[in-house]
Amino acid sequence: MIKLDLKKELKPFYAPSARKVELIDVPRFQFAMIDGRIEPGQEPGTSPGFQEVLSALYGVSYTLKFMCKLRKTDPVDYPVMPLEGLWFVEDGHFDIKVKDNWLYTVMILQPEGITSDLFCEGLDQLRKKKGDLPAFSRLRLESFQEGLCVQVMHIGPYATEPATVERMETFARENGYQMAHKHHEIYLGNPLRGDPQKLKTILRHPVQK
Repeated sequence: MIKLDLKKELKPFYAPSARKVELIDVPRFQFAMIDGRIEPGQEPGTSPGFQEVLSALYGVSYTLKFMCKLRKTDPVDYPVMPLEGLWFVEDGHFDIKVKDNWLYTVMILQPEGITSDLFCEGLDQLRKKKGDLPAFSRLRLESFQEGLCVQVMHIGPYATEPATVERMETFARENGYQMAHKHHEIYLGNPLRGDPQKLKTILRHPVQK
């Protein structure tokens, strides 16, 4: 059986420093993705719709992992990668402190060996197990290239992220860039388990001159 150590291979993109903000050029990867929006008056931790799409996204990712691991020909084992979220608004300025108008794309990186046909087969297996839930029809496999970004590891609760985002904005400005496009978070911990002060979240944001 082939074992892929994706977290080690992709360490520059999934284990940045918490001490300093850095510039990084993010290449094209493929992801299982699903889009949605936070309902008015809610935030990601309380939104019923957000919990539904997370269940669908994790469901297809683990289904694909075990399909690859248990197949008789050329089995492959790999870790399911962390949950990632792209956050943005339709109109106006994105404000990380105001959460009930956010749109999102949540996604989980998939190995190159996951093809469109295999992804569809995984979705079929998921439907047989869970039923044809509405969120399943919104799942897709898609490549995504973010390009030049600033990123840093944020340690602590989500509520303290704005101060870290300010560090990123200052670093970008001092190096002749401005942050643009969608705010990107990569979740390396579960806020429901352990000490919130030690929670690790990668913050990443595309930049332009």
